[in-house]
Amino acid sequence: MANKIRVKLILELRSTGMSRNLIASTRRMSRNSVSDVFRIADERGVTYQNVMNLSDQEVYRLFYPEKYVIESVYRDPDYEYVHGELKKDGVTLKLLWNEYKDKCRAENATPMGYTKFCNGYGDHVITNKLTNHIERKPGITTEVDWSGSTMSYVDRDTGELIKVYLFVATLPYSRYSYVETCLDMKQDTWLRCHVNMYEFFGGVTVRTVCDNLKTGVIHHPREGEIVLNEAYEALGSHYRTAIMPTAVRKPKQKAAVESTVGNVATSVIASLRNEVFYSHNSLKAAVREKLDKYNRDPFQKRDYNRLEVFQEEEKAYLQALPKIPYEIATWVYGRVVNFNCHVVYMKNYYSCPYQYVRQKADLRMTDTTIEVYVKGERVATHTKFPEYVKNRYSTKPEDMPDQFQQPEWDDERILNWASSIGPNTNDVISRIFTSVKIKEQGYNPSLSVLRLSKTYSEARLETACELALTRARTPRYHHLKAILVANQDKIYLEEKNASNKPSSSTGYVRGAEYYGGGRND
Repeated sequence: MANKIRVKLILELRSTGMSRNLIASTRRMSRNSVSDVFRIADERGVTYQNVMNLSDQEVYRLFYPEKYVIESVYRDPDYEYVHGELKKDGVTLKLLWNEYKDKCRAENATPMGYTKFCNGYGDHVITNKLTNHIERKPGITTEVDWSGSTMSYVDRDTGELIKVYLFVATLPYSRYSYVETCLDMKQDTWLRCHVNMYEFFGGVTVRTVCDNLKTGVIHHPREGEIVLNEAYEALGSHYRTAIMPTAVRKPKQKAAVESTVGNVATSVIASLRNEVFYSHNSLKAAVREKLDKYNRDPFQKRDYNRLEVFQEEEKAYLQALPKIPYEIATWVYGRVVNFNCHVVYMKNYYSCPYQYVRQKADLRMTDTTIEVYVKGERVATHTKFPEYVKNRYSTKPEDMPDQFQQPEWDDERILNWASSIGPNTNDVISRIFTSVKIKEQGYNPSLSVLRLSKTYSEARLETACELALTRARTPRYHHLKAILVANQDKIYLEEKNASNKPSSSTGYVRGAEYYGGGRND
C-alpha cells in the first residue's frame, strides 16, 4: 500500500504549535513532506479549522489532486543485502536507495520512497536483532527508565525498611546522567521526575525515549500509532519534546540509558551498600553526591568526562525550558454549568462564560489552578482555592450575562417567589443576595432554599426561615434543611402558639381590705 502523506494530521499538529521538524520526528514522516504541506497550506490559506470536518482522503486530494490514488504496490528491497553493503566504506542508505530505485524502474516496478525505505531497514534491524553503529547527535535525545535495582532506608519511628526506587535518565551523546530517588513508581512520580530531570539538564532535547511502562504508554501496537496516556502526552507538549516509546522488548533502542542503569548500580547503589540511612532526604543527598562523582569521572575510551562533554558540546543544543514548569493535573468530567454561570468543585464555585449555562464542562486541576473546558476548548482559568476553603466563589465579571442575556432565573423572579411564601422567607432570600458581590452568585443558594417548599410545604419553610433568622445572620440551605428534617419548625411553632395564649383568670385575688383600702383607710 502507498504510504500517502497524512496531510490532515500534519495540519492538526501544526495548529497546536508543533514545528515541522518535531512533527516529522514524532510521526515518522519525511521532513520534506511536512514542509511541503506547510508550504501548500500557506499558499492556499488553508488551516486545520478549514478541513477538520473532512476525511483524511478528502484533505489529501485537496492538497495533491494529481497524486491522489487509492493504492499502489512497491517492490520490496533486499534488506539483507542493504545491511551487508552498509558495512563497506562510503556506502550510505541514500546511495543504496538510489540503486534500488534504478533497479525498480529497469524492471518496470514501483519503488518506495526514501523515508519508507529507511523505516523498513530500521524495522529489519530490530526484527533480526542486528547491530548498527549509530552516530549520536547532541541535544537530540534523552533516554529515561526505572532502575531494576532498588535502595532503602530505615524508618526511625517504626524500624521498618522503606524501599526506594531510582529514576535514571541520560543524554546519549555526552552520557551526562540524572538519577532521582522515589518512594513509588506511580504516574505522578514518573512525571515529576521528568520535570526535575529537565531542570537538572537546564534544557530539553527534541526526543524523550522511554520504555513501554504502564504509567506512560497506553497502547503500543506493532503497526499503527502509539497511544500515550493523557498526562504524559501533555508533559511532552508542554516541554515541546516528542515522547517516543521504544518497540516492545527492544532495549537496544535505548542502549545509552540501559548502560547507565548498569553503571548506576555500580557507581551509586553498590558504593552505598554498606551505609545505613534513616531518612529519604539523607539517602537522596548521598545519591546526588555519587551521581556528581559519576558524571565527573573520566571516560575510559574517550577524552574528558560526561560533565565536560555536556557543558562544552551538548548543552548549547538543548531547547530552552518553558517559563513555567509543567504541573501535574487531574481531570473531572461532566460537570454542569449552573444557572449562576459557575461550576462546582470541592464545594467551591468557579465562573465560566454565560453562553455555556446548562452545558457539561470538564475540569482540569493542578496544584495551583483550575481550568474549565467545554467540548475540548478551554473557556475559563481560575486560581484554585485551598482544600480547607468551602463555599467560596471565584467569579470573573466578564463571564456574567448583561441585562439582555439573563439566564432563565433572575433575582426579581426569585424574590417574587420568596414573597409569595412569606415575609421570613423573603427576608432570608434578600439576605442571601445582599451577602454576594454579584447577584448571579445568589441564584443557586436561593433556589435551593425555595425548593424546600416543594418537599416540606410553604408553611413549614416560612416557619423554618423565621426560626433560622434567630440563629444565623444569613441562613442557607443547610441551616433550613437541618431544622426541617428534625421537625424543629413544628416544635418552635407549638411553643410560639402556646406563649401567645391569654393567661388564666381563675385563682385567688386579694381585695382592697388586704392592702389597707376600704374601711381601713
